Amino acid sequence: MLSRKGLIPEDYLLTRLAEDVLQPKFKTKQRKARFVAKNGTCNVAHTNIREQGRFLQDVFTTLVDLKWLHTLLIFTMSFLCSWLLFGMIWWLVAFAHGDLDTKGDDFVPCVTDIHSFSSAFLFSIEVQVTIGFGGRMITEECVSAIVILILQNIVGLVINAIMLGCIFMKTAQANRRAETLIFSKHAVITVRNNNMCFMFRLGDLRKSMIISATVHMQVVRKTVTNEGEIVPLDQIDIQMDNPVGTNSIFLVSPLIISHVIDKNSPLYDLSATDLQHEDIEVIVVLEGVVETTGITTQARTSYLSEEILWGQRFVSTVSEEDGMYAVDYSKFGNTVKVATPSCSARALDEAGGMESFRLKESSGASVRRRIRHQNTKEQ
Repeated sequence: MLSRKGLIPEDYLLTRLAEDVLQPKFKTKQRKARFVAKNGTCNVAHTNIREQGRFLQDVFTTLVDLKWLHTLLIFTMSFLCSWLLFGMIWWLVAFAHGDLDTKGDDFVPCVTDIHSFSSAFLFSIEVQVTIGFGGRMITEECVSAIVILILQNIVGLVINAIMLGCIFMKTAQANRRAETLIFSKHAVITVRNNNMCFMFRLGDLRKSMIISATVHMQVVRKTVTNEGEIVPLDQIDIQMDNPVGTNSIFLVSPLIISHVIDKNSPLYDLSATDLQHEDIEVIVVLEGVVETTGITTQARTSYLSEEILWGQRFVSTVSEEDGMYAVDYSKFGNTVKVATPSCSARALDEAGGMESFRLKESSGASVRRRIRHQNTKEQ
């Protein structure tokens, strides 16, 4: 594992890490199961599916979704079964025509040099994979043998197309590109440009770019409607304020993706105290086109309430060295504490915003300085 070898710092996680990160490494209160794991896998089990035949209607996708062991097993068995089936057919043709019996020199068999099922099986392999050793060959004596030859070649081409296409799609799956797309292990809530913001850091370890990359966020929480209906996994979209002004991002260096917590945000009523007690999960989805292959890829992660740090911000990772910009990934997940209101964004707006907060902070600081000054004089 890259993190175990020390090649990748533990301040961030790969979207799909070899070691399964199923639960956060925090010893806190018992909470509900997370919807999306840190490595991007969805924690959902589909049970009691009665119409299993629907999966067979899309055989190719079903084969691609299978595990490698099952795919290779089907790959081997498909060729082996087809060779055995047509080997039996060739043996029956030879048996019906009398090719298995010893004949005179003037006898013309359907297929030369077939004397047993073993030789018929070898001839079936030679036909389907077009080896052609030269010892066995079909003659114009039997029309049925010619028809079987054509049929086996067509079946072999179909099996080759399906199985090789399946192997290619499994090796070129877009989720492999997501291995080098990284998210910060923690998200933060702090003040940016006089607004309360939810932020996380996103980066790409490869030099090849993700074209038309977009980021989407959702809050997953348990809600109750006005009619009393309980929605266990209510997915609420979050609008983002990306560094480039739109949902599309230019992911050359690590970016801090920001969401302004305003009156339209599902986090508008969330305070620092509420964050410690509420079961919320923020899902982040990065989607784009791989520059080298043209395949659309997607990377996912999520942040639980205990993985969201209140009153902290990310440190800078980019510096200019020798006319180039250098990215220090050892600082990718590092944060520092900053002065941040502990109340919710709604309460902050009702109290007059950040200007009122700074004024109270400055007056409080001046009072504390006077008290310390007086205590110093008395001593």
